[in-house]
Amino acid sequence: MNSNQKKLITNPLGKNNPITVQVLGICSCLAVTAQLKPAVVMALSVTVVVALSNLIISLMRKSIPPRIRIIVQLVVVSALVILVNQVLMAFVYDVSKQLSVYVGLIITNCIVMGRLEAFAMTNRPWDSFLDGLGNGLGYGIILVILGFVRELFGRGTLWGYPLFEKLGLYNIGYENNGFIIMAPMALILVGIIIWIQRSHNKELQENK
Repeated sequence: MNSNQKKLITNPLGKNNPITVQVLGICSCLAVTAQLKPAVVMALSVTVVVALSNLIISLMRKSIPPRIRIIVQLVVVSALVILVNQVLMAFVYDVSKQLSVYVGLIITNCIVMGRLEAFAMTNRPWDSFLDGLGNGLGYGIILVILGFVRELFGRGTLWGYPLFEKLGLYNIGYENNGFIIMAPMALILVGIIIWIQRSHNKELQENK
């Protein structure tokens, strides 16, 4: 793997993160990060879909008529989402029920369609796969951070384990913050992450 290929994976983790820099996929941040487990499952699902769809479209790119490329992309993504949904229902049914329609909405996720148009249609299969993998992981990191913080301080649990109760924090007066598991708090947390990232990266700061 050369340096350019490494950047395809590492750049979306930081300075070109799909959520905090490209501002894509925000809706799922609000919807599925109230707990850590659904956030992790959603992150893995999107990563699999965007990586494989990038690979498949790149393999097909020279034979796809330009006029119907969006339709072909939607068919490929839809097929992968159906497969992912069936796997979730088979192995993590409880989480699948929690995620509900949001798994199906991966089909319309801006990150998935954006990478197909911006990268897979004009690049080689392996590079396209790495690009999809990197963007999926970059998206997933933000979901995991949000799920961790929101479940821990909103419910006092982590992956369903009653951590704060076991630590005895409720006995000394701690109370769960119900606001943090509401959708507006997810947006606030994303804003905080964006601020922290931009304050430590001059390339992302706007020229004044």
